Amino acid sequence: MELYQEKLGIKLWAEADRPREKLLLHGRRHLTDAELIAILIGSGSKNESAVDLSKRILAFYSNDLDALGKISVKDFSKFKGIGEAKALSIVAALELGRRRKETETPEVVKVTSSKDAYQVLLPVFQDLSHEEFWILLLNQANFIIGKQLISKGGLAGTVSDPKIIFKIALEHSAASIILAHNHPSGNIKPSSQDLNITKKLVEAGKMLDLYVLDHLIVTNKMFYSFGDEGLI
Repeated sequence: MELYQEKLGIKLWAEADRPREKLLLHGRRHLTDAELIAILIGSGSKNESAVDLSKRILAFYSNDLDALGKISVKDFSKFKGIGEAKALSIVAALELGRRRKETETPEVVKVTSSKDAYQVLLPVFQDLSHEEFWILLLNQANFIIGKQLISKGGLAGTVSDPKIIFKIALEHSAASIILAHNHPSGNIKPSSQDLNITKKLVEAGKMLDLYVLDHLIVTNKMFYSFGDEGLI
C-alpha cells in the first residue's frame, strides 16, 4: 500500500511556529520572508500551507525581494492558490515598502535647551482652542525619539495621568522626558495644579531612573520653562 502523507495546515502547527502567533510573541524581525508573505496571503490550500505557497513564490524569483516587488497582480495570480485579493495584498504591501525607502529620514533633533523643545512642540499646539498635554521622549544623548499626546481637555485644563505618562516612556525605552501643555488663553503663568503635577512627575521619574528634564507651558507666541525657572 502506497503511503500518503498530507501536509499539515498552519492551524495544526505548534502555536509558536504559526506566522501570526510568532510575530505577536517574538516580533516581526524573527519571521522569515516566507512567513511574512504568508501573513499577507492569509490561508493556503488543503495540500499546501500559506508558508509553503510563499516559499514557492519566493523560489520562483530566486528569493529576491527586489524582483518580487516589481511583479504585477496578474503575475502573482498565475500561482495556484493566489487569487486576485491575495495578489492585491502582496502588491500593496511591497509598494508600501518601496515608498518607505524613498521617504527621507526626518532630521533627528537633539534637545540642548528649552527653546529646542519649544520649536518642536509649537506646531503641535499652535492655534488650539483647548488644552492638550504631550510628552517628548528622549534617549540618553537627549535626541528626540518620539512625541506622544497624553490627554485633551477643555478651555480650563487637561488631565495628565502619571501612570500613562511613564508607561508610554518605558514602552519606548526613553531615558528622559519633557512635559508640555498649552494655555489657549495666552497666559504662560503656571497654575497651582501645573506646579503640583510637575513636582509629582519629577519625583516619580527619579524613582524609575526616567528623568523629567522640563515642563513647558506653550502659547502661540511664547513659552514658560519650569527648568529655566529653577522649578525642576
